[in-house]
Amino acid sequence: MKPLRALTLIVTIPLLGLTACSDHIDEPPGTLEGAQSSEPMETTLSFVTWYQYDQNNQNPDSDERVGNEYLRASIPQFNKAFEGQWNWVNVPKAFDKLPREIVAAVRSGGEVPDLVEIVSTSVVDFSVNRTMQDLRPWAEKQSWWPAMDENAVASCSAPDGALICIPIAQRPHLVYVWKDRFPEGYPDTIDEFLVEAERLKVQGYYIVTFFGSTDFDGEGLSRAIWTTISSFGGGLDDGNGNLDLDTPENIAAIEFLRLIVQEDYVPEIAFTGGFTEEEPFKDASAASFPTGLFGYRYLNPLFAPNGNEYVKGNEQDMLDALEAGDIYLSNFISAEAVIPGCGLETVGIGIPVGAANPEAAYDYVNWVFEPRQNAEWVLSIGAGIPALATTAQDSLFESAFYAQANDVIAASACKPWQGSLTRPDEAAKLIMNVVYELIKKDPTADIQASLARVEEQYNAGN
Repeated sequence: MKPLRALTLIVTIPLLGLTACSDHIDEPPGTLEGAQSSEPMETTLSFVTWYQYDQNNQNPDSDERVGNEYLRASIPQFNKAFEGQWNWVNVPKAFDKLPREIVAAVRSGGEVPDLVEIVSTSVVDFSVNRTMQDLRPWAEKQSWWPAMDENAVASCSAPDGALICIPIAQRPHLVYVWKDRFPEGYPDTIDEFLVEAERLKVQGYYIVTFFGSTDFDGEGLSRAIWTTISSFGGGLDDGNGNLDLDTPENIAAIEFLRLIVQEDYVPEIAFTGGFTEEEPFKDASAASFPTGLFGYRYLNPLFAPNGNEYVKGNEQDMLDALEAGDIYLSNFISAEAVIPGCGLETVGIGIPVGAANPEAAYDYVNWVFEPRQNAEWVLSIGAGIPALATTAQDSLFESAFYAQANDVIAASACKPWQGSLTRPDEAAKLIMNVVYELIKKDPTADIQASLARVEEQYNAGN
C-alpha cells in the first residue's frame, strides 16, 4: 500500500505535549538535586519518578526540549491536584542508562522511585530480574482499561502474564521520504529499490541513510536493521528464548544491506555513530530515512530538494515539511510475498519493587489517563500513537502526520524485534556488531558462518 502523496493541512501540535523517544541524550543530573518540585506541606509525601527528561533544562535547543517542557508544566499541575497529599519529584535519567540503574537499585535494596518510564524493550529484562510490580490486577479494575489496545498490553506483559508497565503510547518505525527524490513514488520491491538507488547515485545522491553504527550498545538494531530483516521475512528468535539468526531470510537481508553499502548507495556517515546518520537526510543528500515515528523531533533543520528551507530548529520543521508536501511517510520495501517490516516499541510507566509510595503512582497513572492529560503525555513523553482508543479520537491527533502514520502501520507488519529473547540488551549488542562487521568492516566474511557463531554465543548463556 502506497502512502498518501498529497497532504492535507497538518494540525500543529502544541509545545505542551511534544518530544519523545530518547533518540538523543542530554546529560541529566542523576540525583535529587536536579529534581523540581513545589514546596511540600508538612503532611505531603514525596512522589518520586524517573523520566529521561529534565524539567530544569530550559535550553531551547535541547534535543529533548518538548519532554522537558511537558514535565516543567505538568509537575505543578499534579502537585496542585494532589495538594497536601503528594509532591511530585522527578529525577532525570539518561535513556540508555535508566533500565540498568533501576535493576541495580532494586537488586541492591537501595532507594528506588515510585514510578519509572519504561520502553517495552526492557519488559522481559525487568521480568527476569523481578524489578517491577505486576500491575495487571489493579489496571484491569480501572475505568480506562477496556479502551486499551491489545497489542500495547501484550508488549508491556511478561512471559508469565504479569503487566510490567501501563502502556500509553506505541512507537512504530517507518520511512521518512523526500517527495521530489522519487518522481514515481517510493519503491515497493527490492528490485525497484536498487534501480532507484542507481538512478540517484548517478545524480549525486544516496537513496537511504540509516543507523548503521554499533553506537549505544546496538541501538541501531531496532531501526533499519530490524526493519530490513523483517521485510525479508526474517526474525531473531525461535519463540523459546533462543537466538535464531542463521536462516535464509536473515542471510538474504544482510546480503541486501551489504550490497547497498558496497555500491555506495548509503553515505559513509551512516556508520560514524552519535546520530550523525540523520545529517544526509536533513540536507536531502539522502532521499529517505527509516527510523522511528519519534524521529520527526530530531530531524531539523531541513533543506528540501526544491529549495524550501525549514529552519525553526525544532520538531515543527518536520511537521511544516510534511504539511507542505515536501516530505511524506512510507512503509519500507519488502521481498516478494512479504509484508513490509516495521519495528514497534511501546512506552509506558511502571512501579518498581520496593517503591515507598505506590499509592502515589496509582494516583498518578489515573491522573495521566484523564482524557487531555493522556493526549498530552502521548505527544510529549510518548511521541507515538495512543495506546488508548479513546485518546486516539482527541483533536490533537487529527493531522496529516498521524493519518499517514496510521496508513503506514496498516500496510506493515509491525512487531518488537526481541520476541522471546530474555537478554535483549546482550542480543542487541551481539547482533548489531555482527551486522556491522558483515556489511561494513569485512564485506567478504561468510554471512552464514558469522550468524551461526553469534547465535551459538548467545544461546550458550540460556
